[in-house]
Amino acid sequence: MKIRWPCLLLYVLLLSGCSDVTDLFGELSERDANDVVAKLNDHRIDAHKRQEKKGVAIVVATSDLNRAVRLLDAAGLPKRLRTSLGEIFKKEGVISTPLEERARYIYALSQELEATLSQVDGVIVARVHVVLPERIAPGERIQPASAAVFVKHSSALDPDSVRGRIQQMVASSLPGMSGETSDSKKISIVFVPAGEFQETERLVEFGPFFIDSRNLGFWKKMTYGGVLLLPLLIAALMLSLRADWRRAAGTRLRSAWAKLRRGERPVTPAGT
Repeated sequence: MKIRWPCLLLYVLLLSGCSDVTDLFGELSERDANDVVAKLNDHRIDAHKRQEKKGVAIVVATSDLNRAVRLLDAAGLPKRLRTSLGEIFKKEGVISTPLEERARYIYALSQELEATLSQVDGVIVARVHVVLPERIAPGERIQPASAAVFVKHSSALDPDSVRGRIQQMVASSLPGMSGETSDSKKISIVFVPAGEFQETERLVEFGPFFIDSRNLGFWKKMTYGGVLLLPLLIAALMLSLRADWRRAAGTRLRSAWAKLRRGERPVTPAGT
């Protein structure tokens, strides 16, 4: 079957309206995926979830990829995957050395403290480094326990209001530090404010959509041009589908052109 050029033109126009999409993240939990989608939608970035074998993938339009990455980086999303105590010390049938057990224990304490600190409103990233009491060599004094806490936070968190509570929580969670005072030098807490997401493009309303103000003129021209071209495309499509209409229109056009060349005035059919 021969494909007419108007049908091909309409097909190309329909394809041009479909935008490319890109996977933003993969292998996320359902909760992390929901947090990411909600954050993106709050800033008018259309995001969708796609279920995969190893988790959930987040899909966005390629044109929104840059904004989505910067926005989620400022928000600390998705949350870093942490391992619980039960997962670290699950039975695997392998006998660990005392050094391995100690390393796993320190890592597990750090993970649990980070998970707890991440629940505080305004905390974007929390990292905890733990040093447990240890005797370096026989006969030497035991090296005291200590901890270093790093907190990256948003403007919603006041560091001065939570510093004492964080220090008390860390001291109560680590062996050998329960008696430390609030001004102890063995617990170091560093607060770093996160850079706020800066919108580089100004969105304006265009009908039911929000578009970049720099592209407003282009979309206005496309809309007006589409309104003018649509009747022509419909007419071309109808003529390509109806051979009798096409022949009649061709006959009328040739007749009118011949009369114009002879200097005669074309006769307008009655009722038109």
